[in-house]
Amino acid sequence: MKINKNFWKGKKIFLTGHTGFKGSWFVILLNMLGAKVYGYSLRAEKKSLFQLAGIKRLTENSILGDIRNFSKLKKSIKSSNPDFIVHMAAQPLVKTSYLKTKYTYEVNAIGTLNILEVLNQLNKIKKALIITTDKIYENNGKKIFYKESDRLGGDDPYSNSKACAELIVKSYNESFFKKKNIQIATARAGNVIGGGDYSLYRIIPDYFRAFFSKKKLIIRNPDFVRPWQHVIEPLYGYLLILQKLKNNKYYKENNWNFGPKKNNNKTVLEIINLLNAKFNNPVKVFKKNKKNNHYETKNLMLNSSKAEKYLSWNSKLNISQSLDLVADWYKNTKNKKNYLNVCKMQIKSYFNYL
Repeated sequence: MKINKNFWKGKKIFLTGHTGFKGSWFVILLNMLGAKVYGYSLRAEKKSLFQLAGIKRLTENSILGDIRNFSKLKKSIKSSNPDFIVHMAAQPLVKTSYLKTKYTYEVNAIGTLNILEVLNQLNKIKKALIITTDKIYENNGKKIFYKESDRLGGDDPYSNSKACAELIVKSYNESFFKKKNIQIATARAGNVIGGGDYSLYRIIPDYFRAFFSKKKLIIRNPDFVRPWQHVIEPLYGYLLILQKLKNNKYYKENNWNFGPKKNNNKTVLEIINLLNAKFNNPVKVFKKNKKNNHYETKNLMLNSSKAEKYLSWNSKLNISQSLDLVADWYKNTKNKKNYLNVCKMQIKSYFNYL
């Protein structure tokens, strides 16, 4: 299954969380395909890809709104009258979920509930994609590749709030949407990396903050394994899901893993060493031995065979290629210009792999 460029021309997408890192990349990609994006999100941070690349001008409408505000959300969706809804708005950080636990559940679980209830009430928009995370699976302490049918869990508040969102989707599908032929899919992606991520508590942004300030990089969990993949990889998968939804057929098990190649599952320290090998002045690392009171799963790996079989999706980039794109992004934007052009160039180069 490939991207049908003619299909996307003129399609209207209501995208929540469009001011975030992944949302900004998705707006650029959709814009390049000729789709019309109606964004709904909190105000972007001053230092964000959304602001630096001028993403707002790529949208038909960029609505400032809180996903918890049901009435404004419903009004915005109704007036946009989209062909698809893609729900990315989230509180996306594990550490923040310990500091703002109630807020995390309100945004991630109740925010998803609000999207589904709008669909249920309007009974007009028939297709939506809910973005969750690779962290929704119950951790059994073993090094396994989680598949979509594995038990949901999540020990930390972030992971658990996203597992709650998945269960809410399942309930709405069985209780309401199956009868109405409203098609809702969920996508579970690994740890995405890419240029333009300025989030706290993430290894790539932390690395480049240390690199440009010439300070030591403090890492908390050097031995933690994550399924690293470039941000464009799952976004490509999201497009394939949405194209599949156009067939107007209700799918009971419409949830999808998007993980990298097996050899892309690296420890945090391995990622740092690979990045350091790409620069003449490597970042010095300080391993923080202080006991971490915030629990995180040590090993996270995804089985993407379902997407490979039914969507013909598979990860195209190995870890070195992914990190090359990240490093090149920062090199090519160091003069604080060309943010949008660099993103477009990298998207085009990715499509050459397809």
